[in-house]
Amino acid sequence: MSSDRRALVLGASGGIGEAICRKLASEGWSLYMHYNSGDEVVIKMQTELTENYPTGHFDCVQSDFSQLGAAERLAAQLTDVRAVIVANGQSMMKLLSETTEEEMESLWRVHVQNPVRLIGLLSAALRSYTSSYIVFIGSIWGNTGAAGEVMYSSVKGAQHAFVKAYAKEAAYGGIRVNGIAPGWIETRMNEDIPEDERQMVMEEIPLMVPGRPAEVADLVVFLISGKADYMTGEILKLNGGWYI
Repeated sequence: MSSDRRALVLGASGGIGEAICRKLASEGWSLYMHYNSGDEVVIKMQTELTENYPTGHFDCVQSDFSQLGAAERLAAQLTDVRAVIVANGQSMMKLLSETTEEEMESLWRVHVQNPVRLIGLLSAALRSYTSSYIVFIGSIWGNTGAAGEVMYSSVKGAQHAFVKAYAKEAAYGGIRVNGIAPGWIETRMNEDIPEDERQMVMEEIPLMVPGRPAEVADLVVFLISGKADYMTGEILKLNGGWYI
């Protein structure tokens, strides 16, 4: 395994994060797999990936991104990172008038403050490679907004804005910065949505089917494969035509 093929996946215990880890491992990447509380998922995946790809290195790293200083604590556990995939997050379906200041701060830290701070801390390491990569898993709601998810839409929009701005700043160092804005992806997070609401959404999506975590993972692999190296600052829509 080449030592210059190590990626950090934030939120590896989530449905999308897990799919990204498995796909990257199959493509020859060694991984730092970050989690907050999903240690069982990540440890099990570590065992499986080590068995399936014995020349790779798969390390579990923990940090609670809702807390101040989380980026520093995680950065201290890392070396030789060439790609950072920001797939962590927390959902919030709540009216703005019912959202507390503490909840707003937590969303900001998880989705923006700590990931961005971490990237700043890792920027020198990323610049040491001829080409390196940052990919944010944003959201369709970061593009168009959603009633009942105003704060979630806001932090996802901030992620998209960061991608566009940092892509310009980091380009001189060979760092490609892009984002993916998924629509409805079939993950554990959507399991509690009532069937009638689910069906209403499917009728709004031109392809009339949900996306799969593996499809997000495929797009991540493309962005960090070297085949998309003339692309930076883009937010790629992956939503079945739901929002164009």
